[in-house]
Amino acid sequence: MNLITTTAALSDACSRLSQHPFVTVDTEFLRETTYYPRLCLIQMAGPDPSDAYLIDPLAEGISLEPFMALMSDKAVMKVFHSARQDLEIVWNLGGIVPEPLFDTQVAAMVCGYGDSVSYEQLVNDLAKAKIDKSSRFTDWSRRPLTDAQLTYALSDVTHLVKVYEALMAQLQKNGRLDWLTEEMSILTSPETYQADPDNAWRRLAGRLRKPKEVAVLMEVAAWREREAQGRDVPRGRILKDDAMIDIATSAPRSVEALGRLRSIPNGFERSRTGADILEAVERGVARDPATVPMPERSRGRGNTGAVVDLLKVLLKAVAEQEGVAPKIIATVEELEAIAENDTADVPSLHGWRRALFGEQALALKNGRLGLVLERGRVKMRALQSA
Repeated sequence: MNLITTTAALSDACSRLSQHPFVTVDTEFLRETTYYPRLCLIQMAGPDPSDAYLIDPLAEGISLEPFMALMSDKAVMKVFHSARQDLEIVWNLGGIVPEPLFDTQVAAMVCGYGDSVSYEQLVNDLAKAKIDKSSRFTDWSRRPLTDAQLTYALSDVTHLVKVYEALMAQLQKNGRLDWLTEEMSILTSPETYQADPDNAWRRLAGRLRKPKEVAVLMEVAAWREREAQGRDVPRGRILKDDAMIDIATSAPRSVEALGRLRSIPNGFERSRTGADILEAVERGVARDPATVPMPERSRGRGNTGAVVDLLKVLLKAVAEQEGVAPKIIATVEELEAIAENDTADVPSLHGWRRALFGEQALALKNGRLGLVLERGRVKMRALQSA
């Protein structure tokens, strides 16, 4: 089991893999002490068992340019499981998103394996193999890597070959291959991986109620994000989330006021960081509250609550009937939007989701469809108009 440590060997491996219609890919990384994930190992395999490779991106002098070229090759399908974090790494390192793309976790949802099926389960069900998880949480940055680590890492992509082939066969058989297009378009969009500091406030805004609070949060969150990116440390190393909320709700405008917050460490308020926070608070306070984009609240209130509950029952029934994970058809937020508005601009009222579920959801909401219980299962019945 050779670990590729030179650009020449990587170029040769990528050249061999580029001759196949697809390549399976996985990465091992660490991000506990950094803002950006630190790539520690790349695994790739093709349908030919002899084409399975481990690449050491930490090897001195190695260039990942051949790997990036393969990831950009439109003639080769790139297969990942739960791809988002792996794709973020490729984007951060090379400014590209692998395409075309096949995420086996999303494909498994379309094939009825549940909302967030584990890779271990898919390997067990589709590759008829067991995964030795003993090396999963080891330190992948330490060298040399052990034989157990390398064996575990390589098995991730060799098993993925069979998982991909099985899921692809199911999708082609049931005619649902096109259903993945929308989900893959999100994963292959660069915007998915661009961490814009000006949008950092959205992660925490649901805990706030007033425009003034959100305005302060917007400025403090943007400051924290830029600090974390610039210093390449986790956000929490700059300022904890609880402190962010305390600052947003109290809007301290003096060193003394900042120091009185229980979530702020002693002496923190008199540091350069404390001064930066106070400046951010001032920018937030200066914002016009009327221009602050308030986060959306749950729509399932008042007269729509019962409708949402019925739509949840319908969603579960349709998902069971069609063998699809409910999550990929519609989210609770989408159901709440449909309950309020027949023309809501949500994915479940477009494309294959509308044909599968959206039309029935509107019919149920507007009294044209009923739900009945037959032998313990929910069934849909068209209702005659009065």
